[in-house]
Amino acid sequence: MTASFTTDRAIPVTPLPRFVQIEPVGQCNLRCRMCPIQFRPDGGPGRPPAFMPYEAYCALIDQFVGMTELQLQGMGEPMLHPRFFDMVAYAAARGISVSTNTNLTVLSERRAEECIRSGLARVHVSLDAPTAGSYEYIRVRAHFDRVLRNLRRLLAARTRLGASGPDIQLVTVVMRRNLRELSGLVRLAHDLGIATVSVQHLCHDFSESTLPERYRSMREFVESETLDGEDPGRVETHFEEARQAAEALGVALRLPNLKARAHAPAVSGSRRRCDWPWRGAYVSFEGNAMPCCMVATPDRISFGNMRFEGVEAVWNNAAYQAFRASLEHGPPPGVCAGCAIYAGKF
Repeated sequence: MTASFTTDRAIPVTPLPRFVQIEPVGQCNLRCRMCPIQFRPDGGPGRPPAFMPYEAYCALIDQFVGMTELQLQGMGEPMLHPRFFDMVAYAAARGISVSTNTNLTVLSERRAEECIRSGLARVHVSLDAPTAGSYEYIRVRAHFDRVLRNLRRLLAARTRLGASGPDIQLVTVVMRRNLRELSGLVRLAHDLGIATVSVQHLCHDFSESTLPERYRSMREFVESETLDGEDPGRVETHFEEARQAAEALGVALRLPNLKARAHAPAVSGSRRRCDWPWRGAYVSFEGNAMPCCMVATPDRISFGNMRFEGVEAVWNNAAYQAFRASLEHGPPPGVCAGCAIYAGKF
């Protein structure tokens, strides 16, 4: 599905972003209940591996002139890519700060050392609970003990090599299922020697009218687990328990805002809504450009292919620019209306 927005406004050229997200891998070894990867056809049985070719990746990096920050992430698990750490090193050698989001289920001793030596600045590890039962319910096919082993393996490699980085953080998606376990997760982070826990709201309610039918069951899961309909008092009780644990243990804790912000059209050039399509690019493993990682599946929206059409040509094409105008001035595009970042509660 391609973007189909129209506008009568004169749209200036948008400078290339300094912040870029590239999806190295379009397949995953897990089937997390809130993630669209379970419905994505790429890399399925009988299909070739959904990996971005290394040469195509390097060409994209070279075209994003002025890039200072790169996140290697997407719907797939980045560390499945056989040249993932080469990708990191290629960008880091150009002075780009590189981070990744990972389920950390596939990490050997050798690759742990590669991770440390690659120049990776930050690793965000998805860990939604301090207990196997809750974690493995959410992250289907994952093994809690294996993730903890790999976390310890990565931390040990960093110490052994005398390195200051990468910074390792835990990222948690909070929902009704794991709300009461947040304080326990803070304590686990402290026990592991991890200084930061970032808690996020479910990112999207998948409410757009054009949502492909195969995503409907995931939308039902989100509706059943979101904190939007939860008792605010119960939410605040568990948030406060987590805050107190974090303060006592010296863990930096980030909690989401669950109250949606009011939106209004931009006035005098002041962008009051989400600014992601101006400040950052998201590119799938195939090269498809999308508004951000919150959409992340090109069957919902795509502006063109940066790998084959060129970065600058797609970044300022009519579809991308019209989308920006709709997001800034008019009713939000359907894929944005149900987004937690757009709502201000991510």
